[in-house]
Amino acid sequence: MSFRRFRAIARKEFLHILRDPRSLAMSLALPVVMMALFGYALTLDVDRIPLALFDQDRTPDSRELASRFSGSRYFDLVTTIDNYAEAEALIDRGTCLAVLTIPRNYGADLRRGDVGVVQLLLDGTDSNTASIALGYATGITADWSQQIRDRILEHQLGRSFESPLQLRPRIWYNTTLESKNYIVPGLIAVILMIIAALLTSLTIAREWEMGTMEQLLSTPVRPLELVLGKMSAYFALGMADTLLAVVLGVFVFGVPLRGNLLLLAVSCFVFMAGALCWGIFLSATVRSQLLAFQLGMVSSFLPAFLLSGFVFAIQNMPVPVQAFTYVIPARYFVTVLKDIFLKGVGMSVIGIEILFLTIFAVVVALAATQKVKGKIA
Repeated sequence: MSFRRFRAIARKEFLHILRDPRSLAMSLALPVVMMALFGYALTLDVDRIPLALFDQDRTPDSRELASRFSGSRYFDLVTTIDNYAEAEALIDRGTCLAVLTIPRNYGADLRRGDVGVVQLLLDGTDSNTASIALGYATGITADWSQQIRDRILEHQLGRSFESPLQLRPRIWYNTTLESKNYIVPGLIAVILMIIAALLTSLTIAREWEMGTMEQLLSTPVRPLELVLGKMSAYFALGMADTLLAVVLGVFVFGVPLRGNLLLLAVSCFVFMAGALCWGIFLSATVRSQLLAFQLGMVSSFLPAFLLSGFVFAIQNMPVPVQAFTYVIPARYFVTVLKDIFLKGVGMSVIGIEILFLTIFAVVVALAATQKVKGKIA
């Protein structure tokens, strides 16, 4: 390999990037736009659920139960109603997602020591939100039921009564349970995969369409020099996007970065190299920029977004799909980023993931070189 020929190819690609300011601006603006859209718009937090109250009992007991719902951060009491027709109309219009119905004689049943029964109507159109709302409601009623039971026992025993079991949860790594702390590190992986694959997927295909590939073939440049030279310019651009995405995640969205910066840089370096080589492989396989762009989008964005564990838990997917995710490099990089950002772990924990990313980068680099060599031959 000749460093002189490698430098000449790299210089050519750098000049091409600088001569196309719109593409350069798009490459630098894409992380900002995606971080803003996904970081603010995409959230898994479910709180302030709009709730309507249908209180048929209208006693202090029913009002106290209603206050348990309206006073929590999970429900927002938007209105009170007088019949089931209003409840149906509110849910149909989307004004509220849940309706708490307290029947007549609820307070009297509690004072007699009987079981008080209340009803919660939920809009199941969004099954995930409805399931979470049901869990919140179950927790509120269970806690209130325990307090009523304690009062009864105190009255019967004539002394205060403590529950024999108390749960004292302690949340590690994401103490506030904010979904942005989970989403933003994974979003960095998705952004890098898209930028790397899409930018380099057009390089060699562009040379064929512009008719300059024949000029390159007439030079003594070797396939490895061509691949590394073209990759180097976009590698610098990709690392700039990486730095921009990390800065936005830490200082704008407030995601904690507890891990080692050097380990983070090495991980991004390995992943970026593999993603860039994948784009060059696609570009060398087809001679059309449009087809290369489409293949780059299908093979980078969709797997990174859907099958990497970025948003959707892999363990909840069908078994065949879970098996397929093992060939998705973004799966390993998402795990690495989340562990470095939130847990602050080292190589002893994420070494296997980084090894898989390294293997992917080497295999794809060899495949890209062979494909370019075949085109030259």
